[in-house]
Amino acid sequence: MLVKEIMTKNVVTIDANNTVFDACKKYYDYKVGCLVVEDNGFCVGIVTERDIIERTICVKKDPQKTKVSEIMSSGIKTVYALDTVDKAIEIMRQYKFKKLPVISNNDIVGIITVTDISNAKSEMTKRFMETWVKTKWQD
Repeated sequence: MLVKEIMTKNVVTIDANNTVFDACKKYYDYKVGCLVVEDNGFCVGIVTERDIIERTICVKKDPQKTKVSEIMSSGIKTVYALDTVDKAIEIMRQYKFKKLPVISNNDIVGIITVTDISNAKSEMTKRFMETWVKTKWQD
């Protein structure tokens, strides 16, 4: 199974130079679990609600002055849309990530999460069992 088959396609991005307040507005408007951070069209990080809470609110930084680049999780890894889900799982396991931006031709085309993988695996198991039961009863 390929990453593009199970990824979330409607990824929401934010520019690294936007403020944390701008990020909060995007969270509010789009109801997403993370924002992929871009700088000059390249994926440079992810900002999560936890990043906002721990790196802005808890340390009393001003969300209207603090840039997303100051609080984002950087050093992120990406996966290609045509990579296998197993490759995405391995990257997530190795780096302890729950989300990976998905790229194709250097463009962000989606995001794959642990939830996406879990849902896909359970659907595959269900289809396998349905097929197996049908085959078993035909024997």
